[in-house]
Amino acid sequence: MTAAATEQVLATIDREFDASMARLVEFLRFASVGTDPAHHADCRATAQWLKTMFDGLGLATTVHATSGQPVVVARYEPPAAAVAGRPHVPHILFYGHYDVQPADPLNLWTSPPFEPRVAKGKDGRDCIFARGAADDKGQVMTFAEASRVWLAKRGSLPFRLTFLIEGDEEGDAAHLDRFIAANKDLLKADVALVCDTGMWDAKTPSIVTSLRGYIGEDVTITGPRIDLHSGYYGGPVVNPIKVLSRILASLHDKTGKVTVPGFYDGVKTPSLAQRKSWKRLGFDERGFLGGVGLKTAAGEKDFSVLEQVWVRPTAEVNGFWGGYTGAGGKTVLPAEAHAKLTFRLVPGQNPAKLIKAFRAFVRAQLPDGCKARFTSHGGGAAASIPHDSHWITKASRALKDEWGREPVLAGEGGSIPVVESFARHLRMDSVLMGFVNEDDALHSPDENYKVESYHKGARAWARFIGEIIRELES
Repeated sequence: MTAAATEQVLATIDREFDASMARLVEFLRFASVGTDPAHHADCRATAQWLKTMFDGLGLATTVHATSGQPVVVARYEPPAAAVAGRPHVPHILFYGHYDVQPADPLNLWTSPPFEPRVAKGKDGRDCIFARGAADDKGQVMTFAEASRVWLAKRGSLPFRLTFLIEGDEEGDAAHLDRFIAANKDLLKADVALVCDTGMWDAKTPSIVTSLRGYIGEDVTITGPRIDLHSGYYGGPVVNPIKVLSRILASLHDKTGKVTVPGFYDGVKTPSLAQRKSWKRLGFDERGFLGGVGLKTAAGEKDFSVLEQVWVRPTAEVNGFWGGYTGAGGKTVLPAEAHAKLTFRLVPGQNPAKLIKAFRAFVRAQLPDGCKARFTSHGGGAAASIPHDSHWITKASRALKDEWGREPVLAGEGGSIPVVESFARHLRMDSVLMGFVNEDDALHSPDENYKVESYHKGARAWARFIGEIIRELES
């Protein structure tokens, strides 16, 4: 019975795909850059567009003000007849984000970033080019479209469903973390579904079962009261750029390890069995590096590229500046020097403890006459999901049925702070499956999402919903 219904849903997704694409294009036209005050009105307009869309699906939708951008919550409650006689009605929470990265530099885009277009990608496949196409609007719409068709075809679902769509994922995760903490009764569910990850390769799906955590820190070193003439003062006066560059250079030793005291406290080395299983995946290190114009791996010695990305913590300098940086020369000795850093964390590391350790590491190396000040950009702990979760089993079956291949249970080098928030506040595991390809240019000019990814992603989620219904009705 459920298998036949699933096939009907899949056929409808195929038949109505042009209309689905049109809805995605409309969504992508919003310049919802959550971190830019100039686009806050666009974020509010995007939230209202989502409310209208979810209302049209028959969901009870509310837009909630937060300390950051608005959060959209859309709820489906099954009718009594659909859940009669069941002692427990499962509750599924789907999470996504509508905010996008800034589109700069605009001159590197082939077409305007908020005027979506379909064109051939480098591999010859049709892609939809727009900022947010892959991260995360296209991914959000895969599940929304699957839900749309199931509700239309079946008339009701035998489980509760909540959409939680935020606008601060690309900025400060603390805004949504506070919202979740204050709305536990509204959001508590049996499982969270997160579609903000990618494929293992172009033909093989994946389910992410571990995410690295994140810390963002800005540091400013101050020295003399004002910028000074380098001829009059150079030598006897401390130069903040020299001080900060020396500190940053000392952040790693010759083997690539981070030198901040206590940085590796709680970090576990992968077991021999884990390392062997990852090696069998056949990860193409040369292709991974070659895709960005490199040949030789950096990072910690004695760890493979895959291990470094999945299970090892990092410290990276993302920006470094001070003094005069304009055209021509200026003989200035600067009063300040600045750097931006991010740390990727693994299970066992405590973000708050590491922030204190890093700041102490910097202050311990300051010479007389210099001070340091810091600005935190938030972050969160690493997250891991048990491989034997029955939700993972359902997702694996759905992905295999759609792609004809077993999905890879993978780690993820990036961070999705909400997964840790779900675990901490709601005691809830997440299923992370998404359909981004490595050449989709996330956060870069000409960001794109394969049309096939959008289409098959919606079909995969439809199969997943069918798996839930099958289990409930068996």
